[in-house]
Amino acid sequence: MRTRNLFHKIYRLSVAAAVCQILWLLPAMANDYPTEARAEYVVACLSHNAENGAALRQCACTIDKIASRLTYDEYVAAETVLRMRQLNGEKGSLFRESDSFGKTIATLKNAEAEAKNVCFQ
Repeated sequence: MRTRNLFHKIYRLSVAAAVCQILWLLPAMANDYPTEARAEYVVACLSHNAENGAALRQCACTIDKIASRLTYDEYVAAETVLRMRQLNGEKGSLFRESDSFGKTIATLKNAEAEAKNVCFQ
Protein backbone atom coordinates (compact mmCIF):
# COMPACT_ATOMS: atom_id res chain seq x y z
CA MET A 1 0.00 0.00 0.00
CA ARG A 2 2.83 2.41 0.85
CA THR A 3 4.57 1.67 -2.42
CA ARG A 4 1.38 2.38 -4.31
CA ASN A 5 0.89 5.74 -2.54
CA LEU A 6 4.51 6.64 -3.21
CA PHE A 7 4.06 5.73 -6.87
CA HIS A 8 0.96 7.96 -7.13
CA LYS A 9 2.78 10.88 -5.48
CA ILE A 10 5.74 10.54 -7.82
CA TYR A 11 3.40 10.25 -10.80
CA ARG A 12 1.44 13.37 -9.79
CA LEU A 13 4.65 15.32 -9.24
CA SER A 14 5.95 14.23 -12.64
CA VAL A 15 2.75 15.29 -14.37
CA ALA A 16 2.75 18.62 -12.52
CA ALA A 17 6.38 19.23 -13.50
CA ALA A 18 5.65 18.42 -17.14
CA VAL A 19 2.64 20.75 -17.18
CA CYS A 20 4.71 23.54 -15.60
CA GLN A 21 7.42 23.09 -18.22
CA ILE A 22 4.91 23.25 -21.05
CA LEU A 23 3.22 26.34 -19.61
CA TRP A 24 6.59 28.00 -19.12
CA LEU A 25 7.62 27.30 -22.72
CA LEU A 26 4.34 28.32 -24.40
CA PRO A 27 5.05 32.08 -24.50
CA ALA A 28 8.52 31.45 -25.87
CA MET A 29 7.17 29.09 -28.52
CA ALA A 30 4.39 31.49 -29.49
CA ASN A 31 6.79 34.32 -30.27
CA ASP A 32 9.81 32.32 -31.29
CA TYR A 33 11.50 34.01 -34.19
CA PRO A 34 13.63 31.97 -36.59
CA THR A 35 17.36 32.23 -35.93
CA GLU A 36 17.84 33.82 -39.35
CA ALA A 37 15.43 36.66 -38.50
CA ARG A 38 17.11 37.32 -35.16
CA ALA A 39 20.56 37.24 -36.77
CA GLU A 40 19.44 39.58 -39.56
CA TYR A 41 18.17 42.08 -36.98
CA VAL A 42 21.39 41.88 -34.95
CA VAL A 43 23.59 42.36 -38.05
CA ALA A 44 21.57 45.42 -39.12
CA CYS A 45 21.66 46.77 -35.57
CA LEU A 46 25.43 46.30 -35.39
CA SER A 47 25.88 48.20 -38.65
CA HIS A 48 24.22 51.22 -37.00
CA ASN A 49 26.18 50.90 -33.75
CA ALA A 50 29.70 50.01 -32.70
CA GLU A 51 30.63 46.55 -33.87
CA ASN A 52 31.88 45.18 -30.56
CA GLY A 53 30.82 42.68 -27.93
CA ALA A 54 28.78 45.17 -25.93
CA ALA A 55 26.79 46.25 -28.99
CA LEU A 56 26.27 42.61 -29.96
CA ARG A 57 24.72 41.88 -26.56
CA GLN A 58 22.61 45.05 -26.73
CA CYS A 59 21.33 44.27 -30.22
CA ALA A 60 20.54 40.66 -29.28
CA CYS A 61 18.73 41.91 -26.18
CA THR A 62 16.70 44.31 -28.32
CA ILE A 63 15.38 41.65 -30.70
CA ASP A 64 14.63 39.37 -27.74
CA LYS A 65 12.53 42.14 -26.15
CA ILE A 66 10.77 42.82 -29.46
CA ALA A 67 10.02 39.09 -29.76
CA SER A 68 8.43 39.14 -26.33
CA ARG A 69 6.03 41.91 -27.45
CA LEU A 70 5.22 41.01 -31.07
CA THR A 71 4.45 37.71 -32.69
CA TYR A 72 6.74 36.78 -35.53
CA ASP A 73 3.92 37.40 -38.02
CA GLU A 74 3.40 40.94 -36.65
CA TYR A 75 7.14 41.57 -36.88
CA VAL A 76 7.31 40.33 -40.47
CA ALA A 77 4.30 42.45 -41.47
CA ALA A 78 5.83 45.63 -40.02
CA GLU A 79 9.28 44.94 -41.49
CA THR A 80 7.73 44.23 -44.89
CA VAL A 81 5.86 47.55 -44.88
CA LEU A 82 9.01 49.41 -43.84
CA ARG A 83 10.99 47.79 -46.66
CA MET A 84 8.26 48.37 -49.22
CA ARG A 85 8.19 52.07 -48.30
CA GLN A 86 11.77 52.31 -49.55
CA LEU A 87 10.78 51.33 -53.10
CA ASN A 88 10.74 54.07 -55.71
CA GLY A 89 7.70 54.97 -57.74
CA GLU A 90 4.11 53.84 -57.46
CA LYS A 91 4.82 50.62 -55.62
CA GLY A 92 6.58 52.39 -52.79
CA SER A 93 4.11 55.26 -52.66
CA LEU A 94 1.28 52.83 -51.98
CA PHE A 95 3.00 51.88 -48.72
CA ARG A 96 4.23 55.39 -47.92
CA GLU A 97 0.91 57.15 -48.42
CA SER A 98 -1.48 54.58 -46.95
CA ASP A 99 -2.64 55.14 -43.38
CA SER A 100 -3.70 51.52 -43.00
CA PHE A 101 -0.15 50.43 -42.23
CA GLY A 102 0.41 53.03 -39.52
CA LYS A 103 -0.66 50.83 -36.61
CA THR A 104 1.49 47.94 -37.80
CA ILE A 105 4.60 50.09 -37.98
CA ALA A 106 3.80 51.97 -34.76
CA THR A 107 3.59 48.69 -32.85
CA LEU A 108 7.06 47.68 -34.04
CA LYS A 109 8.55 51.14 -33.48
CA ASN A 110 7.15 51.30 -29.93
CA ALA A 111 8.40 47.82 -29.09
CA GLU A 112 11.82 48.66 -30.53
CA ALA A 113 12.05 51.97 -28.64
CA GLU A 114 11.12 50.33 -25.34
CA ALA A 115 13.58 47.50 -25.98
CA LYS A 116 16.41 49.92 -26.75
CA ASN A 117 15.65 51.88 -23.58
CA VAL A 118 16.17 48.69 -21.60
CA CYS A 119 19.02 47.13 -23.57
CA PHE A 120 21.17 50.15 -24.44
CA GLN A 121 21.65 51.50 -20.91
